[in-house]
Formats: sequence, C-alpha cells, structure tokens
Amino acid sequence: MKKNKIIYWTSTGIIGAMMLFSAYSYLTNEEMKGAFVHLGFPNYFRIELAIAKIIGAIVLLIPTFSRSIKGLAYFGFTLTFVSAFIAHTSSGDPMSIAIMPLIFSGILLVSYIYSNKINN
Repeated sequence: MKKNKIIYWTSTGIIGAMMLFSAYSYLTNEEMKGAFVHLGFPNYFRIELAIAKIIGAIVLLIPTFSRSIKGLAYFGFTLTFVSAFIAHTSSGDPMSIAIMPLIFSGILLVSYIYSNKINN
C-alpha cells in the first residue's frame, strides 16, 4: 500500500507542479503569448487555460476533493494534453516538442491508475 501512495503522490506531484508552472508562464511570460499566436489560438484562450490549469492542479493536489471532481480534473488535463499534441503537430513543430504532452499524458495516467488503487 505504501508503494502505491508513493507512486501516486510522485506522479500527481509532477503533474501538479508542471501545470502550476505552465499556468504561471502563460500569465507572465511574453514568449508564451507568441507561442499561442504560433499555434493559432487567441490571446484570451491562454488566460482561460492558465486558470483552468491552476484549478485542476489544486483539485488533484488537495486530497479532500471528491473522486468525481478529481475525475473532471483528470479528464480536463487529458483533453489539454491531447489538444496540445494535435496543435503542435498541426503547426509543424518538431516532434521533440509535440511529444511532450503525450509523455505528460502517461504520467497523468499513472496518477489516475494509482489514485484508483489507493481509493479502493
């Protein structure tokens, strides 16, 4: 049981930290504005996505949220990662950039699986 919790909290911590860091970058980094333009997104989407990432990270990192609310966060992050992969691939970015959302999807999947293991 302890191994499952370590795997869960490590994978969830990685996802939470990455989402909080990217949200912070979306709101403060001028290069991110250019990256969203490059991908064809409007500026307001960058702000919406940053807020959604902050909320989702908080939901995953605070244990008191219900499983159904956490499920929404997992779904939202999965949708974000798949959409990011499609956006980077469609805009002609190198595969080294486009593949990163899929790698984080794998980490998110580990978090989800171990969340279910420790809550059952």
